[in-house]
Amino acid sequence: MIQIKQVNKNYGSNNVLQDINLEVPESHVYALIGPSGAGKSTLIRSINALENIQSGEIIVDGTSVHDKRTNINKLRSDIGFVFQSFNLYPHLTALENVTIAPKQVKRIPKDQAVEDAKKLLTSLGLGDKCNSFPGQLSGGQQQRVAIARALAMNPTVMLFDEPTSALDPEMVKEVLDAIRGLASSGMTMVVVTHEMGFAREICDQIVFMADGKIVEIAPPEHFFSNPETERAKDFLSKVLNH
Repeated sequence: MIQIKQVNKNYGSNNVLQDINLEVPESHVYALIGPSGAGKSTLIRSINALENIQSGEIIVDGTSVHDKRTNINKLRSDIGFVFQSFNLYPHLTALENVTIAPKQVKRIPKDQAVEDAKKLLTSLGLGDKCNSFPGQLSGGQQQRVAIARALAMNPTVMLFDEPTSALDPEMVKEVLDAIRGLASSGMTMVVVTHEMGFAREICDQIVFMADGKIVEIAPPEHFFSNPETERAKDFLSKVLNH
């Protein structure tokens, strides 16, 4: 479903991604974890060309993302992306935020888009918030609207860039529960997260990054109990004990 081959990304002399190779099969959930500055967000943003790469190739569902011939708008309509900062339109209601892209990009009739959006919002516990504006919603509710907005495009892949990092602790659970529901439905997902318990619980593979490189890939039960690299051991000793 997602193939990343020998990908390199530089900011000037800073090599933020170095020879990245990764394959995410269909219906699998991969977590990208690691220290700040490891390249996690840059990598996930490269999957739908929010970041350019200097070399290598990224293929999503058979389409080469960074090929100049690729219709990037069509590609992005098939890849749901949830940002840490919500990025909702403040002047639109929750329902309008969810329906705008299906209507404008996929030309779905308004009545159908509204019906689909209401079902999505209800499934995420927001059925009574359809007419609320983002400023009237909690952070957790806004992030669930953002998830509904991404799902409204019927994506084949969902990408999450630290979806809970901007939330107060008591709001984190409701967003993680929404992502758990997607995982159980078989959605292919890549999640950048600092929530180690969540990564251990729902992810098929843990991808540990540091200094722009993939240091270790392992199933969660193996990675968290018996990491193979000293860098991973050091990271876990800090994040699991504090």
